[in-house]
Amino acid sequence: MDGVLYRGREPIPGAREFVALLQREDIPFLLLTNNSTLTPAQYVAKLARLGIEVGEDRILTSAQAAALYLERVAPPGARVYLIGEEGLRAALREKGFAFAERGADFVVVGMDRQLTYEKLKIATLLIRGGARFIGTNPDKTFPSEEGIVPGNGAILAALEAATGVAPLVVGKPEPAIFDLALARMGVEREGAAVVGDRLETDVLGGRRAGLITILLLSGVATREELENSPIEPDLVFESVKELYEAWTGEDLPARSNL
Repeated sequence: MDGVLYRGREPIPGAREFVALLQREDIPFLLLTNNSTLTPAQYVAKLARLGIEVGEDRILTSAQAAALYLERVAPPGARVYLIGEEGLRAALREKGFAFAERGADFVVVGMDRQLTYEKLKIATLLIRGGARFIGTNPDKTFPSEEGIVPGNGAILAALEAATGVAPLVVGKPEPAIFDLALARMGVEREGAAVVGDRLETDVLGGRRAGLITILLLSGVATREELENSPIEPDLVFESVKELYEAWTGEDLPARSNL
């Protein structure tokens, strides 16, 4: 969603029309995000403020994917040290995990805009002590209304540098989250597409999962990066506005009425 439908609190022109098109044509879709900071309910509310009406069943976050992964590999009530925000905390709480700073079995790391040295220290000591290191997503940067800012991948990199341990990443570009999305929608890979703004997560992950890949240059990726990258999307558009216009043959105003 970030960099595709909006940047921070600012909508991207054409976003509302594109989602409305999918709904009107009864095309299965899921808003799959590597951003673990918000709950599905919070994303629904945020989108509604931008004029985009969807239900919680249309949202899948890397926080939910991380909680589902832990549910499969961890014993019930396993202790987790969390670096992250409410979206990740709520997803783990819903699956019955206990939060702890000492003796945690897992260190789960998502985007945390209140990150402190103390949090990094606790996580480092736990990982060095044998706790399993899980990352929701590897995005090194994050598109905001102010510009490109540090993302969760920067936090993971700091912990990897301090521990010598690479995280197991659950979100894009790993195929499992795409498999989860396809199962949620009830569709096959053939003919399914991923639309995103990042080469190293959206496009790479989509290609690994056997999906059509559509890159939008309205978020993180630039045309210069695209020209110099070995990762090649199937289709490229400047933004969701141009994607909508190519799909429908209908021109939208230069600035949409979102």
